[in-house]
Amino acid sequence: MIELPLSRLPALTGWFPAGAPGIAALAEHVVTTGHGRWWADRARSPRVLAVECGDHVLLRGDPQALGPAALGVFTARYVEAPARFAPVVRTAFSRVEPRERMLYVRQAPALPSRLPRGVTVRRLTAEDAPALAALGPGAAPVHSTWGGPHGLAGSGAAWGAFHRGRPLAVACTYVLGSRYEDIAVLADPGERRQRLALACLGALCEDIAARGHTPSWSCSRGDRPGRLLAWRAGFRLRREYVRYATGRVRAPEASPSTRTRG
Repeated sequence: MIELPLSRLPALTGWFPAGAPGIAALAEHVVTTGHGRWWADRARSPRVLAVECGDHVLLRGDPQALGPAALGVFTARYVEAPARFAPVVRTAFSRVEPRERMLYVRQAPALPSRLPRGVTVRRLTAEDAPALAALGPGAAPVHSTWGGPHGLAGSGAAWGAFHRGRPLAVACTYVLGSRYEDIAVLADPGERRQRLALACLGALCEDIAARGHTPSWSCSRGDRPGRLLAWRAGFRLRREYVRYATGRVRAPEASPSTRTRG
């Protein structure tokens, strides 16, 4: 696969559907925000196109056009692709783990939440970037699709619960689509923090609705706290799907003439 500059992108209509919920809107997010990269099997008349942002990759096209090492640039990523890509993905990496996912769309009002004294829920601004960065590596998955904490803080697409200038919970648009905005939440575990996350989610969802978009939510099938929080925030299940977590690139097999004899 070769990286494509934005000036060389083919027409995306037909490759990635417009107005899709969840990670399926990743192509729209990259086009709109400028965060992410594009890949193809060849520069002209590509047969396979991939969009990468954060640790996610969407693959579309004809997998028969790919050689065994073509996907090596997507090590340690979450790959989402039609089922026909499964054999070439498994061939490319030494470890491929299918992960069951659940996609929710907001269809009901959120349950009420009460903020503890001294806690304020507000939109993040560029000045909040250092505080967001101070949350450490655990916060990286939340702001990875915005190029880091400074990108997310300055995007206007994140809301946080603050106490004395410190964010205790953050909810943000993770993937910005033309119709849906897939969200992500960062919060400490525990009942109190879940209420803060719910308050941040409520503010974010109102903000998304004001933009004329619909919030969506993607989480692991085994993420019971996340699924419960989604339900409390008014999200209902739309569909289930599988994505692939990739490991290291599979080492090429040695030819008979180069194998070591024991």
